[in-house]
Parts: sequence; structure tokens; C-alpha cells
Amino acid sequence: MLEHLWAQPHLKRTLADEEAARIMERLGMPGMKPEGWFLPETYFYSSGMTDFDILRRSHQAMKRLLSEAWETRQENLPLKTPYEALILASIVEKETGAADERPMIAAVFINRLRRGMRLQTDPTVIYGMGDRYRGNIRKSDLRRDTPYNTYTRKGLPPTPIALPSASSIRAVLHPAETRALYFVASGGGRHHFSETYEEHRKAVIRYLLGGNAARYKGDRP
Repeated sequence: MLEHLWAQPHLKRTLADEEAARIMERLGMPGMKPEGWFLPETYFYSSGMTDFDILRRSHQAMKRLLSEAWETRQENLPLKTPYEALILASIVEKETGAADERPMIAAVFINRLRRGMRLQTDPTVIYGMGDRYRGNIRKSDLRRDTPYNTYTRKGLPPTPIALPSASSIRAVLHPAETRALYFVASGGGRHHFSETYEEHRKAVIRYLLGGNAARYKGDRP
């Protein structure tokens, strides 16, 4: 986000050498990780305004949106705090670019949390890999334990992994009504959802493996 702000003409750069921790202190959230706390939106500015001005506006917009969405959330969600909703929303944001799918993606993760199942979502693994990520995840990466590896650890990762949009936040707090526990990319940026592992296995073979069941190497969660 900072790199995007610094690329804008007529916006004064003031945060070049400032650490993330100091930025959060200036925003009144000392000790909090910055990831997830800024609402991705269109912001208009006047020449001479600073990068911190926009950052503060984005942060305030996120806090306001999260608070309002939390107050009207669906009952009995397995989320204890607004911050947990923010974390899950960031995962939903990275899993699909199709806004209409986000309530279904969110519902799958909500259902898995309710059952005590691991989330098993690649974007969290990638985030935990940091600079080791080179555009591909190997099986060894899925097995290497980090605080963000949702294949090795149950529950949510410790922080958001991206800047979630308003639609992702609302999807998490108002998930679709479904018993689906799995999803797989089906082409065109969309996904196929399954209620059972066997149905999911068939979907993986169909959409990812060209129908060749012998290539399936998945393990039951």
C-alpha cells in the first residue's frame, strides 16, 4: 500500500524511513501489526497532502467499517472479536476475486472453524513463507510449520495476511447458508464447492488433474 501511495503524483512522501511499528503508534495502535488495518478504497486528495494523511484516512475508514459490520453480524459465528473477523476476511480476500463468491468462501471457513478443522488455505502459507516464496508452493512448504501455516495449525493465523475489502468483511460476518467444507478452482476465477471429502476429491480430479484420478495425491484433512 505504501508503495502505491509513493507512486502517486503530488502526494508528499513522508514515511520513507519510518518503520511499521512507528506508523501504528502514530495511528494510536501501539504494538499492533499494520497488516489488514487499512481499507482498500478510492481516496481523493489535494496536492501537498502526505502519504500519512491518506494512510490515516484509510485506517479510520477500516475501523469504522469493521465496527459497524461487527455490530450487525450474524449470530453464533465462531469469531470472538472484530480482529478475528478482520483476519478471516483477509483470507477470503486472497482466495477469490469474485465478489459474489465471497459469502460462500467465508462460509466454508466458518464451517471448518466450527468443526475444529484446519483451514488449509494456501494464501496463509504463502504469507508465512515471506521472502522464501518464489511463485510456487511445494509439499515441503505445506509441511513446514509457521504461525501462518493453516495446514499444520488449527484456527486462524495470528494476523491478517492482506488488506480485506468491505465485501470480504461483510461476507465473513454474513456468510452464505451452506454445509460446504471444501472448494477448488474451477476456472475463470471461480470455484466448485463440496460438502464431502469424496465430492471434493472428484472435483479436484476434474478441474485440476484433467480427469486423471491416478495423479491425485491429496490427503484427507
